[in-house]
Amino acid sequence: MPLNALFGFLIKKRLQQIELFRDHPHLAQLEQFHSLLRMARYTEWGRQFDYASITTVDEYRERVPIQDYESVKPYVARLRKGEQNLLWPTDMKWFAKSSGTTSDRSKYIPVSREALEDCHYKGGKDLIALHYQQRPESKLYQGMSLVVGGSSAIEHLRADAYTGDLSAIIIRNLPVWVEVRRTPVIETALMENWEEKIERMARETMREDVRCIAGVPSWTLVLLHRILELTGKRDILQVWPNLELFMHGGVSFRPYREQFREIIPGEQMNYLESYNASEGSFAIQDRSGADDMLLMLDYGIFYEFMPLSELGAKSPRTLLLHEVEPDVSYAPVISTNGGLWRYLPGDTVRFTSVKPYRIQVSGRTKSFINAFGEELIVDNADRGIEAACMATGAIVREYTAAPVFMDGSARGGHEWAVEFEQAPSDPDRFTDALDAAMRALNSDYDAKRRGDMALRMPVVHAVPRGTFHAWMRERGKLGGQNKVPRLCNDRVLIESILAPAHA
Repeated sequence: MPLNALFGFLIKKRLQQIELFRDHPHLAQLEQFHSLLRMARYTEWGRQFDYASITTVDEYRERVPIQDYESVKPYVARLRKGEQNLLWPTDMKWFAKSSGTTSDRSKYIPVSREALEDCHYKGGKDLIALHYQQRPESKLYQGMSLVVGGSSAIEHLRADAYTGDLSAIIIRNLPVWVEVRRTPVIETALMENWEEKIERMARETMREDVRCIAGVPSWTLVLLHRILELTGKRDILQVWPNLELFMHGGVSFRPYREQFREIIPGEQMNYLESYNASEGSFAIQDRSGADDMLLMLDYGIFYEFMPLSELGAKSPRTLLLHEVEPDVSYAPVISTNGGLWRYLPGDTVRFTSVKPYRIQVSGRTKSFINAFGEELIVDNADRGIEAACMATGAIVREYTAAPVFMDGSARGGHEWAVEFEQAPSDPDRFTDALDAAMRALNSDYDAKRRGDMALRMPVVHAVPRGTFHAWMRERGKLGGQNKVPRLCNDRVLIESILAPAHA
């Protein structure tokens, strides 16, 4: 059978499976639940909570407490030394290093073979299948795929194990049929020095026939700008005329959308988002041009959803899939084929639809501003920045915001550090549009802003180009899945950003 015909057959089969769990989501989740507990019942964790005797989801929720990284860290330490069968029955050799967005402390998330193949790889394959469904004329596999990934290193505790960004672990284990169509060479793709890596990636890939890019938007832009500098071309389609797909994730695409349109003009590009974290691949964009993603219910993950009012409670309540409501933010609680049990990954999501279940990532449980009861989340901020850009013709590279606390009779407020690719035509109008959009999106923010009673007008500082890049370099956070925290409830980050600009 010719390759294209075989590929078409596999895509059609997978699309039928996706349609099946769309139609029967609760049955699909119940199957995942029982499969996970059956697999792990003889692990140390499974014996501790007697998984073998659990028959219902309610029993599971009563017996197993909610976990965070601190809860599982002792198990991870033992796994990294070589112990096995602790959280999951198959060998754990890979550990996805994640620094998160609000802490300098690294986390090491164990990645099982099942999590890699049945979750992370499945997410990538499904995005490509959906691209072909949307663009039947696609010729993706006649060219190369550029993967803008992170770095990895052999574990100092074990010779047969390694840590790295999730993307690096994925690259190290790609099947042959994918690897032969991937660029750059693996030695370049896994380099640790990000600035040197960008240079080598640019020089290696700019003469390839790249048709697909996968990566985090912010770092992908750094690479694309460097390629334009080296080639002297006006836009990326002059370098790669057959480019047709960008699979992105890690951060919201909203602040970067206009930057991509600027350097990849025309209508041939398809942008598809994935909600892919070190802990698992959770959702993918199943409709071109949509602003939400389909929750993937057959990736070896069982979902619960915690109302944000329950965060920090002694015995927090969770909802099952059939209990969630649209337009309400929840913290996902996951049980996975990577050995995480009732684990809080730290994101917040909002359902845009329950038939089928589609979501938007609305922020982080620790990335928000609520100094005055305004409950500003990252999604509000991203949409506010987008509205301000549309109103003033600006293009934003990076931003972060923090509260300005009340001082005596002085009112509090919010202070923003914004790095522009293209400055606004009217800086005051940019601030007005940002404020107006967030007031329209967030009733709590609007109430505090009314009459400038509790919150005064936000202050926006335009910082020099390269400010955020320099800030991340100083902290060893260049590249990979590292990202700038958008919102912080204290002033530590913003003061470190603004200090050089004001020096």
